[in-house]
Amino acid sequence: MKKITFSLLFLALNLTFGQIPNNLSNEDKIFGLSKFWQEVNYSFIYFDKVNQAEWDKLYKEYIGKVQKTKNDYEYYRLLQKFSAYLKDGHTNVWFPEEIRDSIFNTNFGEYRIFLTNIAEKAIITRVNKSKKKEIPIGTEIISVNGLETKKYVNEFVMPYISSSTDHVRKDLAIKHMLEGYVGKTYELELKLPNGKLKSLTVSHSKTKEEEVYPAFESTELLNLKWFDDTAYLALNSFSDWEISLRFNEILPELKKAKALIIDLRKNGGGNSRIGKTILHHLTNDTIFYGPKMQSRLHIPTLKAWNQNTYYHNFEYKPDTLGIGDRNLLKTTRIVIPTAILIGHGTGSAAEDFLIYADNQKHMTKIGDPTNGSTGQPLMFSLPNGGIARVCTKKDTYPDGREFVGIGIQPDIKVTKKLSDYIENKDPVLVKAIEYLNKEK
Repeated sequence: MKKITFSLLFLALNLTFGQIPNNLSNEDKIFGLSKFWQEVNYSFIYFDKVNQAEWDKLYKEYIGKVQKTKNDYEYYRLLQKFSAYLKDGHTNVWFPEEIRDSIFNTNFGEYRIFLTNIAEKAIITRVNKSKKKEIPIGTEIISVNGLETKKYVNEFVMPYISSSTDHVRKDLAIKHMLEGYVGKTYELELKLPNGKLKSLTVSHSKTKEEEVYPAFESTELLNLKWFDDTAYLALNSFSDWEISLRFNEILPELKKAKALIIDLRKNGGGNSRIGKTILHHLTNDTIFYGPKMQSRLHIPTLKAWNQNTYYHNFEYKPDTLGIGDRNLLKTTRIVIPTAILIGHGTGSAAEDFLIYADNQKHMTKIGDPTNGSTGQPLMFSLPNGGIARVCTKKDTYPDGREFVGIGIQPDIKVTKKLSDYIENKDPVLVKAIEYLNKEK
């Protein structure tokens, strides 16, 4: 009880000394809300799927709600909830930097707690090293602040999550369910792997201990290692052209492989052209096709004539225009049995990579469905340093098949189970090696 009282006092002191900014006027708050609402109306590619009467009603309600927010943090949380109504992973609202720097997700002073959605349960899959015996990997959080965890997540976390797919929405809700401002306190009821129950009260503050268990895996753009004559290549982001340069550096070594594993499970996207450039080396095709794209065309005259068709979809389909992407590489290509590891973290430009690779018979996708969200976001500023984006482009397979809101499906489905986390195993990688050993 003393810890709870101290934490509430700490939060009150933060508020008193202005560590939670309160700089926005009511005019600023209404303007920011209206700017986001307007940009969605004009630019959001999936606006045809939105109940527009309900959207407008929600906007009117939020005009009153934003004016009642007590500080800038509450205001931006409300905008995030407004954005989440659209259920799109490329349509989001982010806090201003001064707020963002004071929000913690895994830091609780003497504890660090990392959560993963495993079978829709909040499972602790990483802690600071000194706490690995007290809170073993595989521990489940069964209640938060007196509420059963599922109820807590559905009521206080899920409504703020912007995602195109339910499986990613659930992942993010559990991953961020203990996110909060400095001083925010959580009373947790834990169920240890041995079945024993444990109560724990934690408050957000900076954790000084840096070592975690299990240790973080490599987050480099590119990581190459070998399993006998099978090359494992992790492409962790397409956000920087450096990965293409590094790929070119390892090409001579890569050409010695009898089989190849490409790991895209941590690749949340970036620039689709980067992935496409790498893919050129991994196929014999001279032409291959990427996503069919659509955007909106606003025609005010048709709106004035009261026609419902004043928003038209502009469609760009490379294969019908006869200008599919050309692969003119003169060097030897690496066309060998290839397993592409995918999961919920594979998104955006990494999904575009999979679209380009869709017809490659030597490539097999292994793992879980992908993020199911791509497109071209329009970025714009909000009051006092906030940032928002709205998705302006719809992508499908060249033949029109949809994957946004669904996820690209694996050819061989493998899901990491609770026992794999406890034993620190990677069943997706194990399956890929097993599969390729048969295909060589």
